[in-house]
Amino acid sequence: MRSYRELFRTPEYSPFLLSFASYAAAQTVGGLALGTLVYRATGSPFLSAVSMFGPQLAQLLGAAFLLSGADRLPPRAILTVIPLAFAAATAVLALPGLPIWAVFVVLLLQGLVASLGGGVRGGLMNEILPKGGYVLGRSVFNMLWGLIQITGFATGGALLALLSPRACLLLTAACYLLSAAVTRLGLTARPPRSTGRPSLSATWHTNALLWSSRPRRLVLLGLWVPNGLIVGSDSLYVSYAPSAAGTMYACGALGMFAGDLAVGRLVPPALRPRLATPLRLLLAVPYLFFFLRPGVALSVLAATVASVGFAASLVLQERLMSLTPDELAGQSLGLHTTGMVAFQGIGAVLAGSLAQLASPATAMTLMATASIAVTLTLSALGRREERCPVARLERA
Repeated sequence: MRSYRELFRTPEYSPFLLSFASYAAAQTVGGLALGTLVYRATGSPFLSAVSMFGPQLAQLLGAAFLLSGADRLPPRAILTVIPLAFAAATAVLALPGLPIWAVFVVLLLQGLVASLGGGVRGGLMNEILPKGGYVLGRSVFNMLWGLIQITGFATGGALLALLSPRACLLLTAACYLLSAAVTRLGLTARPPRSTGRPSLSATWHTNALLWSSRPRRLVLLGLWVPNGLIVGSDSLYVSYAPSAAGTMYACGALGMFAGDLAVGRLVPPALRPRLATPLRLLLAVPYLFFFLRPGVALSVLAATVASVGFAASLVLQERLMSLTPDELAGQSLGLHTTGMVAFQGIGAVLAGSLAQLASPATAMTLMATASIAVTLTLSALGRREERCPVARLERA
């Protein structure tokens, strides 16, 4: 599959994207509204930030207990229930007089519910698209997410200038309801990809099985670590250039869009596997120049060029799917998403700590250096893994 026309002719792909778009818009606008509400109530930047990103961190806990459900539960039902649960929780968050501790209890519950979403959604996309169509379909999915982030934050800011945060939260709940409706009406009911009931033991057993394969381990680490370290550099834009941080984030999103477009649509399938290492290096190398403290124009250019390298995830996800049995595709993608979120959080904490001890420019350079070292190490291990079967045959 090489063309967008062919992609969008695939049954169910368009409603799948529309459902996700409504869900992602709700998350973006709702996160900004909730962060504003918490900040106005507490005056705490820390609590405001945790209120926006807390559900992502809570997903780690949910994934440890519930991730096996990504393949053992019917996907349409789960992708309908998740936005319905978020709509109800968001309506609760909009209640006047809700104590701050109750806000974070609701966010914890949201994170637990959301922990299934990435795996179920990724596994369902793998089912909807024909073989060979995953990279193009995933690239459009990623580009849509980037566009929604840009427009969602801009729209959320405009709405907050006109409406109260609670009113914005109610609009967010309506977007979640729309997502649930599109999923229920636009997608076909499918049976679970795997048998058995979701449980803690099933989750850990399958995670151990997925992790037991050395090739899969290298792919997962390649998806998690270099990405997470560079997201740590991204988290320092505000402290590095407060007046230009918004421009850097927007241009970074533009670079991601361009990278996903190029890899998903323009690069021949036979060439894609060779791009994993070059793209991961591209993700980090431009940040080495921040040690020279470039001006705004060069900083924006570096952020844009580096963000093209995030397209490495498309190449690595395609390889991960080729190494994973179909009945485990959902949990495999869920494990990827969970690890990615975790390492991005670790990267942000590490980068912030380094910036506190030295400077944002020095921290960004050190994070980029670490990312390059990890990428080169994983690449060398991957080449050794490819040579092992040949070596064994020669000895035989």
